[in-house]
Amino acid sequence: MNIEVCFSPQSYPLFDNKNTIVVVIDILRASSAITTAFFNGVSKMIPIASLEEAYQYKKDGFIVAAERDGIIIDGFELGNSPFGYMNKKVFGKIIAITTTNGTQAIEASKTASKVIIGSFLNLNTVIEFLNKEQKDVLFLCSGWKNKFNLEDTLFAGAAAQALMNNFEFKTSCDSTIAAVELYNLAKDDLFSFLENSSHRKRLSNLELDRDIKYCLTLNQCPVLPILDGKFLIKGF
Repeated sequence: MNIEVCFSPQSYPLFDNKNTIVVVIDILRASSAITTAFFNGVSKMIPIASLEEAYQYKKDGFIVAAERDGIIIDGFELGNSPFGYMNKKVFGKIIAITTTNGTQAIEASKTASKVIIGSFLNLNTVIEFLNKEQKDVLFLCSGWKNKFNLEDTLFAGAAAQALMNNFEFKTSCDSTIAAVELYNLAKDDLFSFLENSSHRKRLSNLELDRDIKYCLTLNQCPVLPILDGKFLIKGF
């Protein structure tokens, strides 16, 4: 099975393969928040690309999470902080969610064979699922407004390395090789490695270091969000 890494949703058409499993990554913070939500009992989530859709879902009576530039949009109950999903209020609920980057990546890849959500919080669960499926894999980094970012690339490198070291996966993709090399530089202290990264600085300026540290914690939420039609559901 082949592994590729795409650094931006804007580049996704260059990799598009209907038989590939796409792993959408937005470490800081959408994929981490979605994983946390399912670990805490959310029934389903509806990823949406635009704020216009978010307002419509709110009008229709849904709980809606809406974030842009790291900040909850006024008038909505939730953003993309994982800590917002650690309470009984979300248990059993359907939540619509739109974010700056992560839901855009889900939208870009929704025609793939399967789309799953990856974060450091469910790293081993993602690896287990991909090995079970035995298909080509594309790690799709959400980036920052279609630009490269470091934290998503580190997750792609961690997962790709584990798959190639332990199972019958391979790569001939330079972006995968680069992701693995970066992860090996960072793996002993992800938080410190990201010290000068743009999104860590952005969130730190919003006093969200607690979110950053949580999102870089491995295997705290052993669940697998998977796209099923318009919904994200709990795979296992």
